[in-house]
Amino acid sequence: MESQGPRTIDLDQFRRQRPPVRTIAIGLLVMLAVILAFSVFFTIQPEEVGVVLRFGRFVRTAEPGLNLKLPSPIEQVLKVPVQRQLKQEFGFETIEAGVRTRYSDRDLEGESLMLTGDLNVAVVEWIAQYRVDDPYKYLFKVRNVTTTFRDMNEAVMRAVIGDRSVDEVITIGRLEIEDEVKVKLQAMCDRYETGIVVDQIVLQDVNPPDPVKPSFNEVNQAEQERERAINDARAGYNRIIPKARGQAQETIQQAEGYALDRVNRARGDAALFDEVLAAYRRAPEVTRRRIYLETMEAVYPGLERKLVLDDDLSGVLPLLDLKTTGGGQ
Repeated sequence: MESQGPRTIDLDQFRRQRPPVRTIAIGLLVMLAVILAFSVFFTIQPEEVGVVLRFGRFVRTAEPGLNLKLPSPIEQVLKVPVQRQLKQEFGFETIEAGVRTRYSDRDLEGESLMLTGDLNVAVVEWIAQYRVDDPYKYLFKVRNVTTTFRDMNEAVMRAVIGDRSVDEVITIGRLEIEDEVKVKLQAMCDRYETGIVVDQIVLQDVNPPDPVKPSFNEVNQAEQERERAINDARAGYNRIIPKARGQAQETIQQAEGYALDRVNRARGDAALFDEVLAAYRRAPEVTRRRIYLETMEAVYPGLERKLVLDDDLSGVLPLLDLKTTGGGQ
């Protein structure tokens, strides 16, 4: 085999050719155009409002849809959800909402433990639902508006809870507390120009602290038993007293009716006696005969057997069967 000599490599074949300046310029222009396109056009969602800043100063708001602005960093857009209902949770924190809601294990007792007006302690957990009404105020009037809103919630809730007893807070006064907190919190938001509208305050859970919960439950049970005993007594009272009053009224009316009947009968008998006396004075014999006949008419029907004898009849006793006559002759 014939040996080959060393190979010669031409380095010019592998040397890169310098691209022309025109190609580089066109590429830079295309990249700049793409960047400007993404920087100039922006989209606002239907539930949002865009706040346009020029060199950090507010200039205008952008409505939902496709909008134009000057390229960054001349103008920038901050999107604020004005149609979406937002919420803040106090005393608890939801990690995942669903069929089985999961809550955070963080200790949030510091913001939920409150002193009531009767110097008792209650654990109050609540939700504040709100919307952004003025994007400009929401972004620029208050620093850290979310933190400030939470502090305002806690301050108002503590003030309202401090004016009520623990029984009102835990049982009957929850709706009044929600309404009062909403009104006072909205007034404070307006005073500080936060741009927030409070939609609803919901007391999620109100309980006594865990160390005193058994004693509190015993007190509640005793109060419920007391109320039940009072209600049973009132039910018995309402069942017996009206009946007794009705019976008493019925007895009184019967007595009054009997008295009226006796008086009327007595007056009638007196009037009849006066009439009989007047008739007797006019015709004594006739009146005496009439009285006798009327008396016999009233007496005879009550006799079982009647025997009428002539005054001139004699020797009639042997003919009578006295064993069957009885005592009424």
